[in-house]
Amino acid sequence: MTLVNPVSFESNTTENAVQNTTIENTVDAPAGPTFGQLGLPQLLVTALERRGIHRPFAIQTSALPDALAGRDVLGKAATGSGKTLAFGLPLLARIGAEVKQGRRAPRGLVLVPTRELAQQVHDNLAPLGQATGVQLATVYGGAPMYRQIQQLRRGVDVVIATPGRLQDLISQGEATLAEVVVTVLDEADFMADLGFLPVVKELLDQTARDAQRLLFSATLDGEVDALVRRYLKDPARHEVKRAGDDAPPAEHLAFSLAFRDKLQVATELAGRPGRTIVFARTQLGVDRLTENLKAAGIKAEAIHGGLPQSARRRALEEFTDARSPVLVATDVAARGIHVDDVSLVLHYDPPTDAKTYLHRSGRTARAGAAGVVVSLLLPDQVGQAKRRFRTAKVDPRVDRIRPGDQAILDLVASGVAVEPKERTQRDMRRGGGGPGGRPRRDGDRPGGHRGGPRRSYGDRPRGERPSGERSSGGSYGERGQRSGGRPGRPSRYGS
Repeated sequence: MTLVNPVSFESNTTENAVQNTTIENTVDAPAGPTFGQLGLPQLLVTALERRGIHRPFAIQTSALPDALAGRDVLGKAATGSGKTLAFGLPLLARIGAEVKQGRRAPRGLVLVPTRELAQQVHDNLAPLGQATGVQLATVYGGAPMYRQIQQLRRGVDVVIATPGRLQDLISQGEATLAEVVVTVLDEADFMADLGFLPVVKELLDQTARDAQRLLFSATLDGEVDALVRRYLKDPARHEVKRAGDDAPPAEHLAFSLAFRDKLQVATELAGRPGRTIVFARTQLGVDRLTENLKAAGIKAEAIHGGLPQSARRRALEEFTDARSPVLVATDVAARGIHVDDVSLVLHYDPPTDAKTYLHRSGRTARAGAAGVVVSLLLPDQVGQAKRRFRTAKVDPRVDRIRPGDQAILDLVASGVAVEPKERTQRDMRRGGGGPGGRPRRDGDRPGGHRGGPRRSYGDRPRGERPSGERSSGGSYGERGQRSGGRPGRPSRYGS
């Protein structure tokens, strides 16, 4: 593995001093190289400027030169650090250098762990792809397969996919990776946590051995390290380490309480002004808590892997636009949802380990904003929680509370309301969804299944079914093993 040379630069929001491959970020005025100076084609530079993006973030400044030069890149950076453009810009530059028309197999592949992340990557890159003539498509479970097949048959240049659905389409002869020249693995450690790496390896084995590979992950140990050694050739490693990466830069609080008081305290905290994400352990628990909050007059939405994609999209839009400022979620939201200005993360059910605690807590205190993380603990959960806090390198004092206590009142009073955003009819046609919106190409229709969620599934091993992997053509379980599905047939693209 090759290390990049030490450089000094500042991003559009941070001043960065680099030693070896690690970049330490602190807030300061914009400076440093422009995208054009980093070697990005002018078409993409202009497209970025039209979107108000003029200076690269730290991970982009560090990784873009090597990625644009065609090298394999290993990037370690936290959520919200600008990873999407760090891999998306060189991907679009490479594919856009030789634009093809008509029916064609994809030449770019982006593998992500969740449906939400697939859609977010697409939404970030699609406007830039238009500037270079690069056609992108999303492929994930929870959306009608036939619409995705239609897109592939028309011809696309880049596929952004969750592993299981893509493998289903390949087995049916509707997709091929034989012509892929750039492969991106985003959130590789999360894919490992969900058990997707066996499927990821099968997919990577179907791409050309000399294809460029860009891998981005928050951690680079265990299975991810094995993946790097097997598939990346002398990668340039780029790491962005921000102050507080080991523990999110938020205020951490922990409250011990009786079981009979838990729902009432959660309701009081959820009524705090501003955006709040509440984490529960199971899908059934999320549904019940959401209904209880709504009954108390709190605008809340649920999101978990048991909901159809249209319902999940609608819930995320309501939360993003602050029309429903409370989102109740299972751990599917800890890594797959990126929404700024979340002022409170509430652990209604404690996480199973310190890593999950940090991933959940990282939903607040983003982009330099303040945030609060609160854990609600039953008396028999306090000891384990303290061990988890030590591992996560946070040290909240555990206070005994009851509903209406001053600590709760002070926390509620410190919240700042967020102005709701109303989507126009034009926004909905562009893919915002919601009532009156035109169905998207990926088949997500407003209203979901008669406007409501499917039945809840309750607790599952390791939390819940991995998001993004439900499909009508067979699926992959938690460890990536195939169950059902149509027998494979030769690809319509040929060999």
